[in-house]
Amino acid sequence: MAIFKKSFLFILVILSVIVLALQLTNRFADSLFQINQKSGVRVLSTPTDSSVYLDERLVGKTPYEDQSLQAKDYQLKIIDDTATQSAVAWQGKVKLTNGTLAVVNRDLAKDIPSSAGETLTLEKGSGVTVISSPSQALVEVDGKDYGLTPTQIDIKSGDHTFVLKHSNYLNRSIRAQVPDNFKLILNVDMALSEADLTSITTPPITQTPAVLVKETPTGFLRVREKPDTSSREIGRVNPGDELILLEELALWDRVRLVNGVEGYVSKTYVEKKSQ
Repeated sequence: MAIFKKSFLFILVILSVIVLALQLTNRFADSLFQINQKSGVRVLSTPTDSSVYLDERLVGKTPYEDQSLQAKDYQLKIIDDTATQSAVAWQGKVKLTNGTLAVVNRDLAKDIPSSAGETLTLEKGSGVTVISSPSQALVEVDGKDYGLTPTQIDIKSGDHTFVLKHSNYLNRSIRAQVPDNFKLILNVDMALSEADLTSITTPPITQTPAVLVKETPTGFLRVREKPDTSSREIGRVNPGDELILLEELALWDRVRLVNGVEGYVSKTYVEKKSQ
């Protein structure tokens, strides 16, 4: 009988040790999962092939994505190395949260007023917080007005279209998804619209810079919406056509067509018209 009691007590002790070990293992696994759970960032830019720096370290070219990053605040920098005269850059902070993907999209320009873009991050919660520069921009979500920035919007999870409007600034449209159990933080920079040239007194222009379209392998030259071969085609011109030159970039010229449409053409297939 004494031997049976000792054996029973010994079994109870072993079972207690096993239960305690399992509890500690589960806690350790939970802790380890939280430590190892990664976050990510996707960086887009116009023009593409711009250099991406995270905490001053060059990590790649746009479009760029890394989903194996630790959750923390990063200093992000995007530089268009192909810009003429001096590099065009944007930099700012982006906060990465465990298990989420932050998206940064920038239209790089030579001057800050002409630059635009947005940063989309997620944190635990629900709805959307919209911040803009300048502030007091009207926010539309799926065609419905939701007031002026900065604002918090209580909307259901799913895909939504956000449009920000402000006088003297170009409208900014963003398509984004609001996941379940997360709040979307939408931080938008808006670009100034073109100045009203009728209010500016300047000497009369006697000669307008122009370019002539050269021969191309296709027999025509595509006019792009943005200075990028993947950008939308908005028109076509033929060899010998004369285009008004608005701006010179490293690989592209911004031009105006005879019908008033403005876009970008490859420098390879145009040449300056002699004055």
